Amino acid sequence: MSFPRAVLRHLSKPKVERSVRNPDVREAGDTRESAYSLFHHWLSFAGLLLFGACLLWQHQVWTALAGADPTGITLIIIAVFGSSTLWCGFRSYRLCAEAEVLAAWRSGSRRIDPGSAVGGFLSSLLPAAAAKTEPLKTPLRLQADILAERLHGPSESAWWINGIQIKLGLLGKVIGFSILALQIARIDNFDPAQSQTLLRSLTGGLGIALLTTAVGLVGNILLGLQLMRIDRYADRLLADTLACAGGEQAGPVPAGPAR
Repeated sequence: MSFPRAVLRHLSKPKVERSVRNPDVREAGDTRESAYSLFHHWLSFAGLLLFGACLLWQHQVWTALAGADPTGITLIIIAVFGSSTLWCGFRSYRLCAEAEVLAAWRSGSRRIDPGSAVGGFLSSLLPAAAAKTEPLKTPLRLQADILAERLHGPSESAWWINGIQIKLGLLGKVIGFSILALQIARIDNFDPAQSQTLLRSLTGGLGIALLTTAVGLVGNILLGLQLMRIDRYADRLLADTLACAGGEQAGPVPAGPAR
């Protein structure tokens, strides 16, 4: 199932009516909402970003940014941030799906889901699965390390891409000051009558340097907030999965690393 279709299917599901007379139904609805809390928060954050982008478009800020930076580095940073934000939404949805699998195991549904990192880890602890993999003698610690890698591994590349925004901003800064230095070197003699034209040509390189640096910093901060929440959610999900595997929690418990 593709990500957009899965999102639409999830959002179009009818909400469970909360009834005081039926606490089981209320608990199931709360569990699902708790499991998908991260994705719902990302949707709210993405909505705010989209609203801000529309306001900037209405005030023609995007046109001014494109015209003030002839190198195109500013647009590259914005494209990197936009694609990374969409990836954060996809990753948030996947982690919430993992939390829902953990909720099913806590409620007593021992379904085997090899495509899920949490489901595959918990399935390997079943007696039937353990008997099949006994010759491999995979220690529980090694399986936990594999689970941690599957939950945290994709975020490592995302953090590297987040740093790329800062590096692109610094690159634009170097290019802007280089243009400024070249323009100053071309000045043979100063003519007070042409001071306005001279200042306009000199501030072009300075504008590129400041603009690319500012856009890179803002993109780095906003993307870092999303990645930090994803990492914290994955940490909590890993801890809850290991607790469930070790038998530290018994019976159905509200699942999902609610944030």
